[in-house]
Amino acid sequence: MGGTEVSSALDGLVAIVTGGASGIGAAIAARLHADGAHIAVLDRDTSGADAALAAFTADVSDRASVDAAVAAVAERFGRIDIVVNNAGVGAQGDISANDDDEWARVLSINVTGIARVTSAALPWLKRSPSASVCNTASIASTTGLPQRALYSASKGAVSALTRAMAADHLRDGIRVNAVNPGTADTPWVGRLLDSAADPAAERAALEARQPHGRLVSPEEVAAAVAYLVSPAAGSTTGTFIEVDGGMAQLRLRPAGS
Repeated sequence: MGGTEVSSALDGLVAIVTGGASGIGAAIAARLHADGAHIAVLDRDTSGADAALAAFTADVSDRASVDAAVAAVAERFGRIDIVVNNAGVGAQGDISANDDDEWARVLSINVTGIARVTSAALPWLKRSPSASVCNTASIASTTGLPQRALYSASKGAVSALTRAMAADHLRDGIRVNAVNPGTADTPWVGRLLDSAADPAAERAALEARQPHGRLVSPEEVAAAVAYLVSPAAGSTTGTFIEVDGGMAQLRLRPAGS
């Protein structure tokens, strides 16, 4: 047989990954790169980004910063086909735990940031033959979690925004979906554990509440994103994939019962 190469799923496509210098975002950038895409990492701090990938400094809470970064990506690559809106921040507490400024900050990053980045990329996405957007939502968008009021509100908005974007842009040839990770083994969760009175007990509690008994790996989330943005998912839009070990949908009996 001849030496015919097998094309990768995303060969030649250009993907923006916000928050792509660490955690889930870095895993997504690595996976899409392995699948053949040219990657543009957008992050406030690009120092941790893979040196093999193009990185652009951007703050998704600032429209001028976003517009400049997306324009730089388009100038560098000449096209934008995929946008992964992964940048986000966490928040703890009930509805009385965060002041108005913190509510505004978290919503600006987690929700309006998606609108800023995607609208800046929209003219390029409309020209792409394989345009796709994937937003990082959370299990918190569909499941009531204690002490996560602000975070849950922001991620619930991401889920609603994903559906609205999918409806608005289907006829532009742009698919829009989301991933809903469970508690993932990320730097933010690591800091949360470090601040707990008993980090080992807190980790055990987080692992136990997911039916498969462990934290989700960033690579598992990246695999779901890779499917959703691939042309292979051409009839999938306006929906989400839960990567949560069954936490949102399964109700297992206690072990041994």
